[in-house]
Amino acid sequence: MNSTDQLGRFLQTRRAQLRPADVGLRTFGERRRVPGLRRDELAQLAGVSQSYYTRLEQGLSLNASAEVLDAIARALRLDETECRHLHDLAGVVRKGGRSRPRRPVPERVTEATRQLIEALGDTPAIVLGRRSDVLAWNRTGHALFAGHLDPDSPEQPARRPNTARLVFLDAHTRDLYEDWPRKARDAVGKLRLAVGEYPDDPALAALIGELAMHSPEFSSLWSEHRVRAWDIAKHRMRHPLVGYLDVLQQAIPVPGEQGQRIVVVTAPAGSSSQTALALLAQATAPSPSLGPSPGPDLDLAGAASGVRTVAAPGSVLIR
Repeated sequence: MNSTDQLGRFLQTRRAQLRPADVGLRTFGERRRVPGLRRDELAQLAGVSQSYYTRLEQGLSLNASAEVLDAIARALRLDETECRHLHDLAGVVRKGGRSRPRRPVPERVTEATRQLIEALGDTPAIVLGRRSDVLAWNRTGHALFAGHLDPDSPEQPARRPNTARLVFLDAHTRDLYEDWPRKARDAVGKLRLAVGEYPDDPALAALIGELAMHSPEFSSLWSEHRVRAWDIAKHRMRHPLVGYLDVLQQAIPVPGEQGQRIVVVTAPAGSSSQTALALLAQATAPSPSLGPSPGPDLDLAGAASGVRTVAAPGSVLIR
């Protein structure tokens, strides 16, 4: 991934997304030849010369100071995450296009992290890496996000699920989120953030190329150059076993492991969504030595939502 091109495209795209009225500029009804702000208008708002800003967009100026980048970020109305992304892209350009080793260290999950997600008990949790690969999950995390996949797949790097790949290329995951377009934007925005932080990761570049080739929706969103922070997100999920859930997904950085995050899923106390999560945990618990395990015809979704649900013939709900 060419860092100079990434910086220029980010600036051009964000400039095109701003209208003069958004930043208090009057156009007096003149016919404009470009969408959004012109370079001279953005430069004026940022307090830099037009020629300097043009060189920055074209990748010809490699020494933009933090103060200048902050001024441009303010002019573009960037939020904190987008501003940090701009600094990441410009920092890589200043250092000759590479700021990290060409071959990033393989990702692994420490025993401490494994103990932490297991200690969460029935609360769903997954560990994601810098490329959104699933590095580990607890039993309910697997059941909630990808019960149709092999629970041991995160243990094998070549088979690890990737949440962005699942969002765009996996029918189960597409159906899992009621507001799939918002989830898709979040997935793309987090990959954009990763490109700024890990520009020399060949596996990341390969993932982006794969998604662009196989998903027109990904390609369209990728061209917008939007970034998203890893923080807290509300989602309405429709799980094939327990029905609808309104949940919070919170991303917590893993201490000492750059780029790793634990995503923990919770629901309001006493809510039907919390009941549904409890039913999911119960349904996927290891079978006791005595007594039958829940069968596929157990109407857990009906118990959670009051609506009877019937699995389609031949469908797999939890593996």
